[in-house]
Amino acid sequence: MASTRRATAAARAPAASPLASASGLIVGEDGLARPPWAAVDPLLRAYYDTEWGMPVRDEQGLFERLALEGFQSGLSWATILRKREAFRAAFRGFDPDVVARFGDEDVARLMADAGIVRNRAKILATIGNAAATLRLRADGGLAAFIWSFQPAATPAPRTLAQIPTVSAASTALSKALRQRGFAFVGPTTMHALMEATGMIDTHLVGSHRRGSSGVWPADRR
Repeated sequence: MASTRRATAAARAPAASPLASASGLIVGEDGLARPPWAAVDPLLRAYYDTEWGMPVRDEQGLFERLALEGFQSGLSWATILRKREAFRAAFRGFDPDVVARFGDEDVARLMADAGIVRNRAKILATIGNAAATLRLRADGGLAAFIWSFQPAATPAPRTLAQIPTVSAASTALSKALRQRGFAFVGPTTMHALMEATGMIDTHLVGSHRRGSSGVWPADRR
């Protein structure tokens, strides 16, 4: 999600905007500084301001994020975000107990649903990941498993170029999830998941959201 989203939004943002800072942040009409990907599209802006980077620690919430990050692979995050409610309806609220029981009829239903991304491999991976989520309950559950890979430190990027798209922690998480039977959980996808769920804080220093998650100390601003 992260690299595709930033590149797409940056291409849309006006390069010569008088409101763009040297760091790449863009100051909106409300006086708040945001990265280019969150400064143009109202939907992405609201997502950035209220949700992105905030901690997600429940099984169902993390299963949904894991599924959506997988579906986003190769697409823009804006596309996924606009289809989010359709995804939730199609996957029954991303309840892993329900999704794990999906069969051939459900796959056919999902492949015929124009409201979501109709990619058979990703649909089958989501169903398989639901079953893997249920198996993880014997070892503490999906949330505890994912959060156990939270690194000891978070990046503190001051420019767009300094924002990483992969890390040792995301690579380790990807490998561990694959060993547990998960699919579409590559290192870059897991890095985006870690950003989106507050495990790391990659808000640019100077952004109004830097340090807002409560996971990392405020002195990292």
